[in-house]
Amino acid sequence: MTPEPRRTYQGTNLVDVLDRILDKGLVVAGDVRISLANVELLTIRIRLLVCSIDKAEQIGLNWWRYDRSLVAQEETETTLARLEHRLAALEQRLPPVEDAAPPAARSRPTSPRPRRR
Repeated sequence: MTPEPRRTYQGTNLVDVLDRILDKGLVVAGDVRISLANVELLTIRIRLLVCSIDKAEQIGLNWWRYDRSLVAQEETETTLARLEHRLAALEQRLPPVEDAAPPAARSRPTSPRPRRR
């Protein structure tokens, strides 16, 4: 009797699956609607994105950098001060505005129009 050769298991383990999901990203989307007698009572729209922080930044998602509940307060204040400084520098580059009123408002006559009856 000859022993059968053992087959090696070629499946993926949980670590490999998580690595792929975090590397490529996973989007789950769905709607839940609760209706009673053809009257919609509640709609829940679910949109879920699972990916690594690096991948999220590559696709333009970085809301956690500016969320005040997640970022240290000093870092947020520093970022806001830097942005305000940049805004002030850009405003100084703009030419001065002579009159704040729009052009249409400047051309209006000063006397009131007679009303039609």
